[in-house]
Amino acid sequence: MALTRDEQNTLKSIIIGSKNNPKKPEFPPQNPKFPATPTYQINIPGSKNIWLKDESFNPTGTHKDRMAWEMVVTYKDLLIAKKHGRIDHLPHMSIISSGSAANAIQTMLKTYKLPSLKVLVDYKMNAQIKNNLKRIGCEVYETDLSKKALDTDEILQLTNNTKGIDITSDDSLDPDTRFYDWLSYEIINNSPDYCFLPYGSGHLYENVLNINTKEVSARKKHDPRFKGDTDILRYCNFMGATTNNPNSLADKLYSPHLPFVHFNKQWIHIFKTKGYCGKETDVHVLQEKYLKEAISLAKKLKIKCEPSGIAGLGLFLQMKEHIPKDKKILIVSTGLNRYKS
Repeated sequence: MALTRDEQNTLKSIIIGSKNNPKKPEFPPQNPKFPATPTYQINIPGSKNIWLKDESFNPTGTHKDRMAWEMVVTYKDLLIAKKHGRIDHLPHMSIISSGSAANAIQTMLKTYKLPSLKVLVDYKMNAQIKNNLKRIGCEVYETDLSKKALDTDEILQLTNNTKGIDITSDDSLDPDTRFYDWLSYEIINNSPDYCFLPYGSGHLYENVLNINTKEVSARKKHDPRFKGDTDILRYCNFMGATTNNPNSLADKLYSPHLPFVHFNKQWIHIFKTKGYCGKETDVHVLQEKYLKEAISLAKKLKIKCEPSGIAGLGLFLQMKEHIPKDKKILIVSTGLNRYKS
């Protein structure tokens, strides 16, 4: 089926630099650069050599903008498929979101005049967040997310999108799709001894470990984006910060039924046994008092972040007495969600 004139213009407007050439990056789309966001040293009392990867510089303020761009790339493939008659319409996408991902994706879809995002939220979600999502063009559906883990078919049914695409999990898309491969290289290129990052859905943590494994296990050929030191990275400890507290300030890290999470102890154990990462690599429960300390410290350092986004700093504060003072520490802050007018 032929593309409409608007679809033809949209297809032309989606310009992808390259899949892995650091000289032709694909993100952010209006001003592509690699690295896309800065990493800088921060001053934490009693510690030294502490660095922050700051994702608040992204278009809507969080790392979810990178995922949003991948959805636009997916739509480019769909537009090409429609052009050649393989599909007869552009499907809507559905996602479970607490706000940040839906905001980033819908903002990006709206920019390229693509079908609006269908968002499934918990019925207890803050009314202002729901209104913000509706204002930017999301179709919002509500349910009780605490009852059970929802599979792809259920998510599509609850968002009135049975012929659409569920993007809650990257498994719902092409197996080679990676939401955070460029970000993962930006992280490991710093060659830290310890890397602390939030653990919510698990997408980011999983991608970072997989990319690190790919590079430290490579015999000769590395991805052109890789600039790290494999002799350091094979011993780097990747520390995921999560919470089991339903009342935690890090509300985006808690869910009674996180769908599609890939984390399990055996998976990490294999990585450690094979020497692809440090022996302390693991996902840890963050104590609320250290999260509050991290929030306070981030405010003093003028870091733009949500409580969930700065959880890695909280975990570092929780564990710092057991970490050698001479080690290089990288804290990944996933940023602060902001809605465009």
